[in-house]
Amino acid sequence: MIGTLEWTLLDGEHALLVKGDMRRARERFGHAYAQAEQRGEADALARAALGLGGMWVHEHRTAAAAATVRVRQRDALARLDAGSPLALRLRIRLAAEDDYRTGGQDAIMALVSEARAAGDPVTLAEALSLAHHCVLGPDDGPRRMELARELVGVASRTGRRSDLLIGLLWRAVDLLMEADPHAERALGELRSTLDGEGQQAIESVAGAIEVMLSTRGGRFAHAEERAAAGYERGLAAGDPEAPGRYVRQLAALRWYQGRIGEFVPLLTDLLNSPVLPAMDDSPYAGLAVAAAVAGDRRLAECMLARLRRGVLADGPRTSTWLVSMYAVVEAADLLGDAELAGRAAALLAPYGALPVMTSPGIVCLGSVRHSLGVAAITTGDPGLAVAHLRRAVHENLALGHWPAVALSRSRLGQALALRDGPRDEGARRQLALAAQEAETLGMHVPAHVAERVTCRRAGPRWRVELGARTAFVDHCVGMLHLAALLASPGREIPAADLAAGSPDPVPAPAPVRRVLDGPAGMAYRNRLAQLDTEIAELEAAHQPRRAQERRAERDWLLAELASATGLTSATGLASATGLASATGLAPATGAGGRPRTSGGSEERARTAVGKAIRRAVDRVAIADPVIGGELRATVRTGLRCSYDPD
Repeated sequence: MIGTLEWTLLDGEHALLVKGDMRRARERFGHAYAQAEQRGEADALARAALGLGGMWVHEHRTAAAAATVRVRQRDALARLDAGSPLALRLRIRLAAEDDYRTGGQDAIMALVSEARAAGDPVTLAEALSLAHHCVLGPDDGPRRMELARELVGVASRTGRRSDLLIGLLWRAVDLLMEADPHAERALGELRSTLDGEGQQAIESVAGAIEVMLSTRGGRFAHAEERAAAGYERGLAAGDPEAPGRYVRQLAALRWYQGRIGEFVPLLTDLLNSPVLPAMDDSPYAGLAVAAAVAGDRRLAECMLARLRRGVLADGPRTSTWLVSMYAVVEAADLLGDAELAGRAAALLAPYGALPVMTSPGIVCLGSVRHSLGVAAITTGDPGLAVAHLRRAVHENLALGHWPAVALSRSRLGQALALRDGPRDEGARRQLALAAQEAETLGMHVPAHVAERVTCRRAGPRWRVELGARTAFVDHCVGMLHLAALLASPGREIPAADLAAGSPDPVPAPAPVRRVLDGPAGMAYRNRLAQLDTEIAELEAAHQPRRAQERRAERDWLLAELASATGLTSATGLASATGLASATGLAPATGAGGRPRTSGGSEERARTAVGKAIRRAVDRVAIADPVIGGELRATVRTGLRCSYDPD
């Protein structure tokens, strides 16, 4: 007749291995451990201590719970014959937990070899499964696939159905993480083996993989519904990974929906949650990109600073490392941090052929090539970005990851526009395809291509920008005209007004006309108002250096206008015209308060201004041919001049 202790142990083993009910298994093994300890039964104590470890590694997330189980397992091991199978199984469990916590694998792999030599199939099956948890980084593909293959074979000798299911699960996960085209076939084999007899722990992981596949297929509503249902089932079964898994799945969905900024509060709370694995830095990376999207630069930079000691250091490559690096690259791009993007790209470079996936296959963000392409855009190498992103589109198509295809096409269009100009036919085609795919999927594709050229004063030179491209040009009269046009895209400004507003106006007698109350005045007024706003925002954000740069440009522009209008100082001009308050410009006045006049015929102004602008554009083209080509295509000169980027 089976005693109470044995019955409790068998009930725990049935709950864990047959039903996959982790909550009930922990409860039953806890009771069994107390009984065995009271009775002094070493073998029963060891079985209970092993059962408390659970099916996976690191099931006990809080420091107190993990320490308690570790102490019980070490105590049980000390009471056993060192050469017994139970002693070896406890040593395997302890080594796997230690290696997982530190990112190592040497100790557990040595014990796998020892288990092979021992000849006990149950011990070997447990060693293979636990070792698999410790080799989930992007460098470990061949090793973990061999472990899974061996486990499927050993399962035929253990008599435990759970060993076969775990082996089939790990095989499917491994193929997914290597972008193997047969991965979904392997998942189908697992599903057919599961049918007819439930195993909650394994079904929970299989269900999470199917959520990922729905997300890859662009079925966002279905994926979110399945993720919520899986979360509820996981909680009921006592799966400690259920909350973290659900958050990651939702974060992936919100990223593709363009709503990741909404996740800042949730990710902030998750950072301090004990449900996270000990080696998982991905929430810091996720919060960095979410904060960057939401416009919280300080929080984003704080999270990235924390990662410099983790995923950005030369440390272990864990199962969440690629996902973390994906988020780091996107955050660096949003923040314009070229140094960080370059550092991340150097770390990612050996893994270009892999998909960005976190084990066990619950989140996939497409090809690593996408991140390498985004990093190249951020570091200012559009040619390299084009090469990476073309491959990313191809590899995402092979994955059937339609949201990632749309994002990579969008980024490819951006890279082509940066390399060849925003009017490049290839860039426009990729952007159009990305927009079409995004509309079909109901997702958001950011408008990465800046089709407008901007310029501002930078000391004695001009800084001309188009997206990530920058050119520095020496000052000339034409640059002042060009700055006025770029400040009011789509607006026609008479050449005579530009000439009268320049520091070197066209000479010749002409009819009286106001200098600053027409379109040119509006252009200057718009730029000054914009500068006032930028100065206020930068001062509020505690960025005094950048605020001073804008203030210097504002003072310079006021001084130039003072020279053009005959006032003796920029302060006088600001006071007389209201430029400083951005509330509107009164007509420019000369001595005695009379309207300032600009001289010269319209034809003479047309000729002089046109030549000056063309010389300025030529200077820009020498510094950057793409920006110069864009200006030649969009700046119109004549009696009326304009900048028409659309």
